[in-house]
Formats: sequence, C-alpha cells, structure tokens
Amino acid sequence: MLKTFASALRPAVMMTAGFALLLGGAYPLAITAAAQALFPRQANGSLIRRHGQVIGSDLLAQSFAAPGYFHPRPSAANYDAGASAGSNLGPASTALAQRIAKDTAALRAQGYSHVPPAMVTTSASGLDPHISPEAALLQAPRVAQARHMPVARVEALVRAAIETPLAGALGENRVNVLRLNLALDAAAGQGA
Repeated sequence: MLKTFASALRPAVMMTAGFALLLGGAYPLAITAAAQALFPRQANGSLIRRHGQVIGSDLLAQSFAAPGYFHPRPSAANYDAGASAGSNLGPASTALAQRIAKDTAALRAQGYSHVPPAMVTTSASGLDPHISPEAALLQAPRVAQARHMPVARVEALVRAAIETPLAGALGENRVNVLRLNLALDAAAGQGA
C-alpha cells in the first residue's frame, strides 16, 4: 500500500515542480524578453524624459495645479501610483454626489459655464492620464491667459494633441495631459 502511494505521489510532485518551473519561471522570462525586444519603451513604463530626466509616464496622471497648465481629471488615489484605486463610490452615493457638486461649483466659480464630466469625475484607477478634448478646450482660455498666449494658439495645441480611438473604434477621443503640457511648454519656449 505504501509503495502504491509513493508511486502515485512521485508523478504528482514531478508534474507540480515541472509546471512551477515552466509557468513560474520560463514563461515569465520568455514574455519579459519578448516585450523588451519588441516593445522596450512600453515594457519599461512608457516613461517620458526631459533633458535626460524622467518626468512622468504616458500611462499615469500627475497633478498640475498652476493656472498655466492643463489640469487632469480628479484622482481618487491623489495621483499616487502606489495607491492606485478608484473611490469605490457608486452612482447612488451621497458622498460622491456631494464631491462632484463641490468640484463643479468650484469650477463654475472660476468662470466655467459648462463643466464636462471628465473634469469632476475620477477614473477607475484614479490615475487616468487623459481628459476629453472638450475638457481640454474648456481650459484653453485659462491657460492662454496665464501664459500670455493667444487662445487660438492654445486651442491649436489641444487639437494637435487629440488621440483617436484604437483602430478607429475602441475608446473615445482623448488628450494626454502631460503630453499636452509638454507641448505647451515647448510652444512657450520653456523646453521640450
């Protein structure tokens, strides 16, 4: 009986060890090597560099509060990639409705007559680097005034920064806030 148990146990242990090495070691290494060879920028976080220094990522929002920059959508994670999470507040949440009403009132007090949802709602991750073109265009007069630039020039930068849906159908038009702010700096002669 003990011999039968041992003979049955040996293949199970060997299969477990084999699959652990294959799926826990060889496969992840192969995928990592393929990603580094085929898509090195994306595999390393889609980092954006300025003057050789990392200033952000195409994939993560960061806070811009100065009036001369476009502002991202609110972040439930306070723009901290280590704390990436949504607010977990549902559409019927009183706390969510109060926060949106407060943010909308604050934007209206700054002179915005229409406030698009992307300016007062958070993304699921809390770190979405994009806003809608409508939200970007709405901010253009404030940015232009703070930068002493013509509004038409700032609006042209927004239109040039619009990213279209993947394959023309997956997603919506969007604007990467960090990329737009870098283009704004370049247009104002503050570096690229």
